[in-house]
This record gives sequence, structure tokens and C-alpha cells, in this order.
Amino acid sequence: MIKRLKQRYTHAGGDVRRFLAAIAVTSFSASIVEAVFNNFLNENFTVSSLTRTLIEIPRETPGLLVMFFSALLFFLCNRRLAAFAMALCSVGLTLLASRSASILLTLVWLFIYSTGQHLMIPLQSGIGMELARKGQDGRRLGQINAIRNLCAIGGAFFIFIGFRYLHLSFSGSFLTASAGFLCGAILLYRMKISRPHPPSMHLRLHKEYRLFYWLAILFGTRKQIFLTFAPWVLVKVFAQPVQNIAILLTIGGILGIILQPYLGRLIDTRGERFVLAGEALLLIGVCLLYGFAGDLFSAPIALLVIGGCYIADLLLMSVGMARATYLKKIALTPDHIMPALAASTSLDHVFSIATAVLCGCVWQTFGYQYVFLIGAVVAGINLVSALRIRIPVK
Repeated sequence: MIKRLKQRYTHAGGDVRRFLAAIAVTSFSASIVEAVFNNFLNENFTVSSLTRTLIEIPRETPGLLVMFFSALLFFLCNRRLAAFAMALCSVGLTLLASRSASILLTLVWLFIYSTGQHLMIPLQSGIGMELARKGQDGRRLGQINAIRNLCAIGGAFFIFIGFRYLHLSFSGSFLTASAGFLCGAILLYRMKISRPHPPSMHLRLHKEYRLFYWLAILFGTRKQIFLTFAPWVLVKVFAQPVQNIAILLTIGGILGIILQPYLGRLIDTRGERFVLAGEALLLIGVCLLYGFAGDLFSAPIALLVIGGCYIADLLLMSVGMARATYLKKIALTPDHIMPALAASTSLDHVFSIATAVLCGCVWQTFGYQYVFLIGAVVAGINLVSALRIRIPVK
């Protein structure tokens, strides 16, 4: 698989190579941050589960504002905007490494880093589909996700080795990631300039895409449950150190390298309805096991089950590329794609922020099990919604 990716990279055009290289280096960097962030909060500020939930508000608010930031920066084409987003990530992490004396300052730097990350979410899919051959959008996005997983393994392995053997600090981790995002910004800046979208395309919701927006809202709700609470269960309930979180990320990355290209081909051959409905069905089981494995099994078995669920959800997150290809197929005009992707990111974060607060209160009042019961209900609604997908014949 790695050899095949290398061959395709070698024969790709200059812009494709630069984009894939930027994805690689920034995925490595993002994996570093993901592997250490929860432990960084727990060891430096000893936050409660409710406080950890409230931290998601400044972390996720930039996602809510993506469509407004994109409209404000309308004069930048997709590729220049992506370079700007990666530069913001670098700045935020540098400040996080060197100026985090208090939780309030930490949240300010986290907001800057998160703004860059969230701006890149729709851009990654949009630019990836721009660089795809006709009818192979899913395959291209699958290749991109495979590269992301490969480099996420490198980031997780870097943290595992660094913390276990090299006395790596949290500051050193953030500075390493900052350097990676800066390299990504330079690579993206060197891509050919594309045409910016007209200002009139931004800040609009089109009724023709209402199912696409609804699927994005459901994804935002379910995503937040796993991004916030799944690792927090491992850290708080099962007392797992940073090295073990890195191991799970590594396993998920290895499996992703193998599965992502096949998932992309599955989208191109079987369609978005089949893939998104299958993801929702699997997610119901993952949520129920994550929430209640501790009640059903002994502690060692429950930890293995929850670790497996964590890995499964890492893989299922990538199914989101099917929503992007669905949008491209139903778009009335190509100029609608990037603004609609940005709008869907903002919509999903309206609900992800509300979910973080609601589920934090549920955890505090009833226990973490009921957070994942909510996730199972959302997955069931997602299944019914995905079955409504119809692709118009053009």
C-alpha cells in the first residue's frame, strides 16, 4: 500500500504533489497535538470533566465561524486561504508552547490554532476534488485520507518514543507540530493560484442542499461526542497515559492506510447512500459498546473493547468524504461547492458546541454511559437520513 502511494505521488502533477506533501506534514503535526492535548490539560491544570467540556467552546467556536471567515477572506483563492489557515495553526501552537501560564491564555492560543484547523476542513475536500480526475473524487479523497493516516502514525509514534524514552515535554511537542504546520503553509502557498469565489457565493444557504446540510449537522453532533468524550473516558475513567493514546492512534492510522483508498473506491462504485448508511449502522454499535462496555465486561476486557471502539470511530470519521462527493454531484454550479462546504462546517459546529455543553452536563449528572447513549440515538437518526440520499441524473 505504501509503495503504491509512493508511485502515485511520483507520477502526480506538481500541484498534486505539493498538496499531498502539505497534507502529510500537517497530519503528522495534528496527530502530535491530538495525542498530547488531553494529558496536557489534565497534568497542567487538573480540569474536571465539566471544565474539559467547557474548553470545547473556544476550541469549536472557530468551526462555527468558518463560513464568516471564508466570506471575509473572499479575495483569497482556496489554495492561498489554505496556506493562511496552516500559518494560523503554526502561530497558535507556538504560543501554546511558550505562553500557557494560565488556562485563560491557553484558551486564547487554542482559539487561534483551532481557527486554522477549521478553515482547512472544507478546503481539504474542496481542493482534493479540484485535483481529482472526473468520476474519481472518492478515490482522490481516499488517497488523501490514507496519506493522513500514514502521517498520523508518524506523529503518534513520535509522541510514544518521545515521552517514553526521550523526556519530550508538552512544549517540545507543540513546537514540533508548529514547525510542521509552517512547512505545510509554505507548500500550499507554492501551488498555482486558482480563481477566488465571487463574494455573492458566500453566506448563503441553498434549499437544494438541505439534506447535505442536515447530514453535516448530524455529523457535528456525533463527532463532538467522540472527539471530546471518547479520549476523556480513556484518560479519566480508565486512567490511560499519553503513550497508550498514541498507540491507539497508531493502530487506527495503520488500518486507515489500508482501508481509506478502498473506501474512496466504494464511494465511486456503490455511491454515497450505501457508504453513509453503513457508517451510521456501525456507529450505533460502537456508541453502545463505548458507553456500556464497563458495565458488561471486566475492567481489562472493557478497556480492550473501548480501545477497539475508539479505533473504529477513527476509521469511521473518514466516511465524511462521502458527504463532500455527494455535494459535488448535486451542486447546481461548481462555484457553490466551496461556500457550501464552508457553510456545512459552520452548521455542524453550531450543534457540536451545543452537544459538548449538553453532554458535559449529562456526564456530570448521570455518568458517561448516557453520553454515548445519546450518540447511538443520533447515529440512528443519521441512518434514516442517509437512506434518503438520491443522486440526480445529469
